[in-house]
Amino acid sequence: MLHDYIGDEDFRKGMNLYLTKFQQRNAATEDLWESLEKASGKPIAAVMNTWTKQMGFPLIYVEAEQQEDDRVLKLVQKKFCASGPYTGEDFPMWMVPISICTSEDPSCAKMQILMDKPELTVVLKDTKPEQWVKLNLGTVGFYRTQYSPAMLESLIPAIKDLSLPPVDRLGLQNDLFSLARAGIISTVEVLKVMEAFVNEPNYTVWSDLSCNLGILGTLLSHTDFYEDIQAFVRDVFSPIGERLGWDPKPGEGRSLLLGSLHFQAENSKPILYKLLHFPKCDGFLLWNSFLVFSQVYVTVLKHGDSSTLDTMLKLHKQADMQEEKNRIERVLGAIAQPELIQKVLTFALSEEVRPQDTVSVIGGVAGGSKQGRKAAWKFVRDNWEELYNRYQGGFLISRLIKLTVDGFANDKMAAEVKVRSFNLRFINY
Repeated sequence: MLHDYIGDEDFRKGMNLYLTKFQQRNAATEDLWESLEKASGKPIAAVMNTWTKQMGFPLIYVEAEQQEDDRVLKLVQKKFCASGPYTGEDFPMWMVPISICTSEDPSCAKMQILMDKPELTVVLKDTKPEQWVKLNLGTVGFYRTQYSPAMLESLIPAIKDLSLPPVDRLGLQNDLFSLARAGIISTVEVLKVMEAFVNEPNYTVWSDLSCNLGILGTLLSHTDFYEDIQAFVRDVFSPIGERLGWDPKPGEGRSLLLGSLHFQAENSKPILYKLLHFPKCDGFLLWNSFLVFSQVYVTVLKHGDSSTLDTMLKLHKQADMQEEKNRIERVLGAIAQPELIQKVLTFALSEEVRPQDTVSVIGGVAGGSKQGRKAAWKFVRDNWEELYNRYQGGFLISRLIKLTVDGFANDKMAAEVKVRSFNLRFINY
């Protein structure tokens, strides 16, 4: 953010000035700000003090009004809190460098401003009504952006036709999910924008989008909307899977396709059949080269039965490399049937699994499904004495607790975990 605000040439000058001046003596933080300020002529010290001498970062809310051929933007900043809207008595403020671009040239800032007050109004000259406007060009600014509904709506076509650069598409969806998780905007508003990502070709965008949708799926697994969100996710992922195709092309990585297989497999019987019968298919040689990809294991287990689990346990036993054993251990929890979930949990405490890896197996069960979370939580309670004696005093006990309860998302389970935490001596961890 600071580099972008200063500019590359002045930033280099400032760093050269700083390193030359203090090459043989000690320096303080203020000395760096002074050198950068001298090179750029900008109030670097004043700006950076608002970032380094208080905790947190801002949320910038922006709304727009068209006035003839100009766009008037009203910006309001307040502290961003991941736990919900900020309600503190104090009103922290940051000096925020903000770059603004439009559809006229999405890769170049039409205006750069320094927001040095809680509210600010700026005018973008010669900006037609049909042009969209976006803040934080290149996603370099360390702040969240909340757009008015109308401004957010105007950005959807730019996501669909990819005219909005990849890093800006990445930042936009990440901001939206963060705002929804904080309860600042509606999840419905987020999902409406996510539909526009069906043409997305960028792996980094897909990776973060997949992670965010996975978190949302976990939260909704305790509601009546779980099947709906799963169907939505399959609809979003299916087009990219179809475009990539099943067979690898020369020089093409398969990680993106494999990462989305478990989302689209339920809608594709040929893919599902091939995965569920992967030891028997003609394509097994192909899969041998891809077995390192955990998502293949996840899809196989998610739709498999007892024979599938037995096959995976056999692969675990036959694996020569500990890395491959660990990979299998982490995904065994994807199995769906309750009795097989119990079998995996029993396996976690067996001699087949190293003591330090037991936590990963239990965590995999807890993260695999709603049923798995409940089963893992009960398993930890029932076997607490052994687990506590095994891991007390180390980081694995806190990791075990976090992985076991992290996916619960209702008040009833929160109350139960809170009560059990005292009984099981969780409170110290």
